[in-house]
Amino acid sequence: MSKPKGPKLELPEELAAEIGEAGGEEASAEEPTLESQLEETKDRHLRLAAEFENFKRRALKERQDLFNYANENLIKELLPTVDNLERALEHARQAGEGDDVAKFLEGVELTYRSLMQVLEKTGVKVVEGKNEPFDPQAQEAIRQVPSADHEPGTVVEIYQRGYLLKDRLLRPALVGVASPRESESE
Repeated sequence: MSKPKGPKLELPEELAAEIGEAGGEEASAEEPTLESQLEETKDRHLRLAAEFENFKRRALKERQDLFNYANENLIKELLPTVDNLERALEHARQAGEGDDVAKFLEGVELTYRSLMQVLEKTGVKVVEGKNEPFDPQAQEAIRQVPSADHEPGTVVEIYQRGYLLKDRLLRPALVGVASPRESESE
């Protein structure tokens, strides 16, 4: 505390003692207030820490659930296709050797179309490219095919289809690319 300003007064000892006691009581009255504020602050801090821990646990559980069940809708969409394949296989077993194979083939084609529709709904696209220029971003050339009918660098065969998920390449197409015939290159 700073020294009081103004004239210096001489107080009787009894009065000075009373004032000193009263001043001491004021100081002691402030201490419980500070202590209660400290306790209140500690309590708020502990509650905030507990809330944060609960938030972290919830966020971790939500992330884990998202990871575990991210493909749930896709799988639900694929289940009818699995059912169709099972029906086609059962029909083929019952048909035997003498029955019509065309019905079996038709069932498999329907299943294939159903599966492709599900994939298209989820944003999957087939990488097209036969008779088009080779695209190294979406295709992988595994063979050069000598051809007089196509310009060099043109895709003439597709060995395995490629797929895009929206704009991201899932799998490149494996293709054969036209090259000039040996007699033309000489």
